[in-house]
Amino acid sequence: MLKQIEGSQAVAEAVGLCRPEVICAYPITPQTHIVEGLGVLVRKGEIENCEYINVESEFAALSVAIGASAGGARSYTATASQGLLFMAEAVYNASGLGLPIVMTIGNRAIGAPINIWNDHSDIMSMRDCGWIQLFAETNQEAVDLHIQAFRIAEELSCPVMVNMDGFILTHAYERVDIPRQEQVDAYLPPYEPMQVLDPLDPVSIGAMVGPEAFAEVKFLAHYKQMRALQLIPEISAEFKERFGRDSGGLVHPYRCEDAKTIVVALGSVNGTIKDVVDDMREDGKPIGSMSISSFRPFPLDAIRKLLKDAEHIVVVEKNLAVGMGGILSANVRMALRGLVQPVTTCIAGLGGRPITKASLKEHFELAMIGAVDPVDFLDLDWDVISRELARDNAERRSGPTAENILKDIGHKLNHTF
Repeated sequence: MLKQIEGSQAVAEAVGLCRPEVICAYPITPQTHIVEGLGVLVRKGEIENCEYINVESEFAALSVAIGASAGGARSYTATASQGLLFMAEAVYNASGLGLPIVMTIGNRAIGAPINIWNDHSDIMSMRDCGWIQLFAETNQEAVDLHIQAFRIAEELSCPVMVNMDGFILTHAYERVDIPRQEQVDAYLPPYEPMQVLDPLDPVSIGAMVGPEAFAEVKFLAHYKQMRALQLIPEISAEFKERFGRDSGGLVHPYRCEDAKTIVVALGSVNGTIKDVVDDMREDGKPIGSMSISSFRPFPLDAIRKLLKDAEHIVVVEKNLAVGMGGILSANVRMALRGLVQPVTTCIAGLGGRPITKASLKEHFELAMIGAVDPVDFLDLDWDVISRELARDNAERRSGPTAENILKDIGHKLNHTF
């Protein structure tokens, strides 16, 4: 059914259609509307046989989900930013135990300085935690990915994160097709756990493992994710057949057939990138783009196949590995090992800074002639940076960087008006 609906509410309805049995809720911007929406659905009885648990922290949210999943319940939670960091120990426990929990990440920057707006800093901090990690480009895809996520998680007995950009998607109102309950029931079978705590058949879960077996346990977790590289496209194809939409999968190429330059990115920024690609195509520029839906497992072969004939590859990243550059770029370079194409990194949108078509177009045009740095920052205010560097060089006690920059920006704004 088509609805004009907020992204968070659409995801709440999609999760409800998956018939979760335990929902663990703790609020943190920008995912709060999701668990609030689920709370309303449970209270109204629209999600049956579900226990909605208000917990005291993000760490508790995932810890309760771990216990519920180990007890045989289909379990769900959501978080963002510092909340994801706070539950870090439990994040690793969930994957190490092989529990098929689904969790939404409303992607948001990590402080300090404090910032509540969107980038991918939070999820990149957990990129190697052992969870399958899927990225939504649109709110429709966010809805569809959650339904697929429960299938993926439960067929592999492996937890899945669904990433949707904070505010850009979570708080955006747009038309979304919400499936009917009977459609989801036909696609997502009742939960049958591969492992469960049962008083009638007692086992230990999470036992101590020493050097004699730890590597083997980790290898099997890796093997499970490699299996996901085949399973994710299969589940996506079945979803398309049943629901009529091409959502999920590993990668989504756009106008790449004859492209000499290909832009790679995660999440909602791909919509803006596609608009720029269309504009540049009208100008006769051979450019295309590729949206990566599955960040973990990382589809090395699929990416290599799509990028191997390109002359220039630009990776637009909403995160920064301080002291190195781009995280996604490093993964893309691994996919292209042995090939000679230059892979450049465009750091953009940190802390929610707008990523404009004009700035992207200028960057892509420079990249097409090899005139960008290996790691470039989109729309940096070099005047403000120069002021802070000069201040830092002039005196030992130059003060806190963030506060100094805010003062400089305020000074510039006052002179502008």
